[in-house]
Amino acid sequence: MADRPLDPPPSVYRHDRGLRDRMVRHVTAFDRLEQGEHDLKQAAVGVTVGPGPSGEAVFLLTRRASGMRRHSGQWALPGGRVDAGETIEQAALRELAEELHLHLPAQSVLGRLDDYPTRSGYKVALVVLWADSLAGLKPNPGEVASVDYVPLAELDRPDAPTFISISQSERPVIQMPIWDRLVHAPTAALIYQFREVALHGRATRVDGMEQPVFAWR
Repeated sequence: MADRPLDPPPSVYRHDRGLRDRMVRHVTAFDRLEQGEHDLKQAAVGVTVGPGPSGEAVFLLTRRASGMRRHSGQWALPGGRVDAGETIEQAALRELAEELHLHLPAQSVLGRLDDYPTRSGYKVALVVLWADSLAGLKPNPGEVASVDYVPLAELDRPDAPTFISISQSERPVIQMPIWDRLVHAPTAALIYQFREVALHGRATRVDGMEQPVFAWR
């Protein structure tokens, strides 16, 4: 569907026009899947790719504040529920500004990937965003406990993803190891699809991948 996957993946992705153009080609060529269930609330999250301190490409991963009513302390991509009258892309940009004080223009949107249905009643749309700079981030303490700048190359680890079985579901639970932590679905499923589609041009679906039980609520 797009460029032949890199073999092996690069040890460092450079934050440059070549990477941006590659991601645009892959995301544009992807046949996006939308969830049709009307009882699921629409949400949007963004994988925001920007420059790290040495020019490498990174994405923003947050840890939700401990005082959050739902999913407190979990690793997440900036995002939230889509408000009435706004598009999914607008919601992703608004949530990024509200959570991290990062204001990106509409042309920062490179495209969308699949909707991921969650056990808590949402269909989460993944929006791929490009940032020329990540300077001046100010995490909102009411929503964000911390923010990490994760190199894209971390997603290409040979042990990523991992899958486990649980007695409550026949579907495999996906986990993405990042540094010394395990990120669980839905975030794990979303960043895994980002890796597969945006970085490598592989038409990979994740709606059949399960969340751990603690994320069902």
